[in-house]
Amino acid sequence: MTQTSDNVTWLTQEAYNQLKAELEYLSGPARTEIATKIAEAREEGDLRENGGYHAAKEEQGKQELRVRQLTQMLEHAKVGQAPAADGTVAPGMVVTIAFDGDEDDTVTFLLASREYASEEIATYSPQSPLGSGVNGQKVGATAEYELPNGKLASVKILDAKPYDG
Repeated sequence: MTQTSDNVTWLTQEAYNQLKAELEYLSGPARTEIATKIAEAREEGDLRENGGYHAAKEEQGKQELRVRQLTQMLEHAKVGQAPAADGTVAPGMVVTIAFDGDEDDTVTFLLASREYASEEIATYSPQSPLGSGVNGQKVGATAEYELPNGKLASVKILDAKPYDG
């Protein structure tokens, strides 16, 4: 899991390997594939009205942006251990909270970098208001964080366990 602080990204060895493999694919085979798509679309003729060409160029731009993001992240990565299952909220943990003392109104999320966002579980950055409010707190504690309107909200931390996905 990751925690970004002062341009340092903390990663488990598994996360580092996963991101490095993605970077290697995007800067190798994926670049070749997109170059082939662009070349094939270019051969079709007039580029002003060639939807395939423009789509391939847009895909190439997105791919190159991702390569730059991964390169920068991995250059500043510090590889460490997954968080301990000691009941203290830390990046890389799945956290369950209850809002304003209503233990029936719970939310479970992954406290991690957006790199780990998935459809399986909501992801909150450790730098987000809620993330920074719960980070470092123990299970059972009440944490406060600032809402966009400037008011304070409180949540009770019900559970915190290392993410295994």
